[in-house]
Amino acid sequence: MQSSLIITADWERLDEGPLEERACFAALGVLGNNHWMTEGHDSYVNRVRSAPLLSAYHLAEWFAWNWWRLRWEPRSRAPDWAFAHRMATIGEGYVWPNITIISDGDWTALIARPTTDRAETAFRYISDRSVIMPSPVFENAVDQFANQVLGQLQAESVQNTNLQRLWSELGTERRDRDAARRRKLEALLGCEPDESDATIIERLIHDAQLFGERAVEELAADRAQGGGLLAADDLRQLANINGFDASPRDAIRLAPGGLPLPRDVKAWQLGADAARAARERNGLGDGPIDNKRLAELAGTTAGALTDTRHGPRISFALDHNETQSRIVLRSRWPTGRRFELARLLGERIVASPQGRLHAATRAYTYRQKMQRSFAAELLSPFEVVDQMLAGDYSGEAQQDVAEQFQVSELTIRTLLVNHRRLEREELDEDLVAA
Repeated sequence: MQSSLIITADWERLDEGPLEERACFAALGVLGNNHWMTEGHDSYVNRVRSAPLLSAYHLAEWFAWNWWRLRWEPRSRAPDWAFAHRMATIGEGYVWPNITIISDGDWTALIARPTTDRAETAFRYISDRSVIMPSPVFENAVDQFANQVLGQLQAESVQNTNLQRLWSELGTERRDRDAARRRKLEALLGCEPDESDATIIERLIHDAQLFGERAVEELAADRAQGGGLLAADDLRQLANINGFDASPRDAIRLAPGGLPLPRDVKAWQLGADAARAARERNGLGDGPIDNKRLAELAGTTAGALTDTRHGPRISFALDHNETQSRIVLRSRWPTGRRFELARLLGERIVASPQGRLHAATRAYTYRQKMQRSFAAELLSPFEVVDQMLAGDYSGEAQQDVAEQFQVSELTIRTLLVNHRRLEREELDEDLVAA
């Protein structure tokens, strides 16, 4: 089914409040994939409404102010992340839907959850639904909604509002490639527009010229998970001290054009498809891959997997040329190092040459989720795992299979969740593989 998102506004009458709020008072609905995400029970009239009475002006203003973060910022530990991604934080005296919006860059998820029944609140949201769509679908829906609100302001002769100023400035930034690149980096860092450290932005732009723009964006998204930002000099030093020699030319490749584009499939599906293709193309069968063979697939030696030193907070490969590279792995545990090396291999296979740096981070961008799925499927093919479990999804059974394939129990559990053998337990997990 083709993804769709419509934000509807049926204008209603409001007799008090600022002019812009009165002009844009509406029955406001969010329709995702033909399901109402704003559905709830109105105790005043004792019936279910698909679109509660809210301020379309304030929602459009929230979209305008948070547009860059909504469009590009993945789930993170940034202190004000919720205020930029959860509608319930809009305030202004209204009972907003409990909808969270999360992007991994290529896809956007809207998650609606019910609200509790409170005596002082006339409207209780009952929708319990998640919809995931290509990010341009979300972007277009917000554009259409904002333009509808701006049209209503004009029709009601309300001029010089904050929304009109914000939307005009946003349009200028989106059309300016340099401004858009800076705003995107700010969002990935978990910052509001113009509230990031200017020196960090300049450093990222400089490092993008050395290592590739997409790789530097992954570093920015990782910083929002906590900790400092690894700059070019830091990465070179870590590669020299902690790295292992590798040859990019010796790493396995897939035939060009054999995989779907990110806009066509979710990250976990792309990673799994690439891993299955890699196993088939290289005659790996469906059994465990030992350390020597895994290292060969990645163009390095088994020593990279048996080293027990704890590395930096990310794993990465830094290429010097097509025959020389240094691979740095984070974990000191064997299963962790195997998983990280497989992630870097997936990055090299799927992302295609886009620079010298290939990073496996803690972030929840599309590329990082794709890497995790690739590694899980490459090291422990789901069909075989499912056959071995034979319907027994207990922790003990998962542990036995994990030991067989030399992966962590979390890897097996993630496979089962992605393939709907197990339910996701909470919101955060709901978007790891989205």
